[in-house]
Amino acid sequence: MLEQEQALMMPMPAPFDGYVTDQVKVSSTCLVTVQCNRYSAPCEWAGKQVNYRIYPAQICVVAGGSIVATHERLTERCKVRYDWQHYISLVERKPGALRNGAPFADMPTPLLQLRKGLMRDTGGDKIMAQVLAVIPRAGLAAVLVAVELVLESGVISAENVINVVARLKEGPAPACVETSLQLKEAPLADTRRYDTLRDTDDADINMTEVSHA
Repeated sequence: MLEQEQALMMPMPAPFDGYVTDQVKVSSTCLVTVQCNRYSAPCEWAGKQVNYRIYPAQICVVAGGSIVATHERLTERCKVRYDWQHYISLVERKPGALRNGAPFADMPTPLLQLRKGLMRDTGGDKIMAQVLAVIPRAGLAAVLVAVELVLESGVISAENVINVVARLKEGPAPACVETSLQLKEAPLADTRRYDTLRDTDDADINMTEVSHA
C-alpha cells in the first residue's frame, strides 16, 4: 500500500529547523550561560550580546547573523564545555594563558605533546601561541600533520612548523611550457662587459644589448 500511495503523496519539504532561542551576553571568559550550563564562544564576542539556539542534541551560538559556535548539549547541570579554538586570538595577546588555561586541556594529542615540550623552556608559551595562530589560516588538519613531523624531527620551533605547513599547502609544480623559439647565437660569457659599466667616463662604451634569440 505504501508503494501505491507514494505516487500520490506531496514532495517532502525541507526539515523543520526547530529550536528555542534567546539572547545572552558573552562573559569576559568567553562563555555563554544556557540552562545552568556554560559554553564557549569566540573571544572576539566577549562582552557582547549574542543569541543561542537550543536543539535536542546541540547548542548553537549565533552572532552577526551566522553561527559562530556549536557544542554538544550538556545533559547535567553546572558544567562547562570549551572549544579551545575559540581562544586562539586570546593567547596571541596573552601566551601565558596556555600554561594553566582549562580550554587547552582538550587539544589534540600532537598539540599537547608540542606544548609539553615547549613549556620546559623560557618563552615556550610564545612559540606555542605562534603555532596556534597558524590554525585559522592553514586549517587544523595541516597543522596537526606539521606538528607530528616536527616532533619526529626533534627540532621544535614555530618557524619549523610554519615551513612544514607551507610545504604541505603548496600546489603542484607548474608544467613545462613548450616553445618554438630557438637560439640562433649562443650567448658569450664575456665578463669584461661589467667592467665597462663601471667606467662612466669612457665615451665609446656600447650599452646596446645583443639579442640571442
